Amino acid sequence: MSQTLTVTGMSCEGCEEAVENALAAVQGVSAVEADNETDSVTVEGTAETDALEKAVETAGYEVS
Repeated sequence: MSQTLTVTGMSCEGCEEAVENALAAVQGVSAVEADNETDSVTVEGTAETDALEKAVETAGYEVS
């Protein structure tokens, strides 16, 4: 299953990597791709949306 989140606050590749690493640590995530130019993150796997949002917020970014 694929989910797309809108994540604000990413401004560089380092930000993308931080968000990707935070999401990759969530149980059920099999792949993550962040794009700071579109403020989007695509997550593959079976993780719950609430868990994904919490991981992004814990990393210091906002999900909208």
